[in-house]
Amino acid sequence: MQSYLFTRNVKQKEQRTKGKHLVDLTHKVAQKFVFEGKHKEAIPAALHSLRFSIDTCGPDSVELVPAYLILAEASTGLGHLTQAEEYLSQAQWIVLKTSDCSNGIQSKLHRNLGLLYAAKGNFEESLYHLATDIYFASCAFGTHDISTSGGYFHMANVFFRQNKMDIADSLYTEVSSTSKCI
Repeated sequence: MQSYLFTRNVKQKEQRTKGKHLVDLTHKVAQKFVFEGKHKEAIPAALHSLRFSIDTCGPDSVELVPAYLILAEASTGLGHLTQAEEYLSQAQWIVLKTSDCSNGIQSKLHRNLGLLYAAKGNFEESLYHLATDIYFASCAFGTHDISTSGGYFHMANVFFRQNKMDIADSLYTEVSSTSKCI
């Protein structure tokens, strides 16, 4: 009986390891497509990443958030803003229910929300989420990290779209000074 339980535990551990490998692989493929601007091609890989994450970690795990974020980013890139908002709502719900969610994940969530609201023309909401992104990125990576400067850059773009050039220029300057620190 003990050998049966031991064998079953070993097989379950192997299944989880394979599942995590598939999550990582499909997420990297989806991310690559998004970086290349191939948003339509990113969707199937991101959906597989989400499915493998659910199978490996369960339906309420914070490990699902990266898949939801890449799905939202690809959907935004395709102009499917309602679908992107649904994915971000799922990610936000998981983050809200998770007490030990990392600052890095929260930064990425708020950056995606900020970009979504900017695409929808809701600049006030966009700026709120981008400021929150900068806060969490600063907590996770420090104030002079390239990860933090992305939030400043997107905020500058929003102010530029609002024709508030002084603020936009100030934020673009912050981005360029951060990139010199690298």
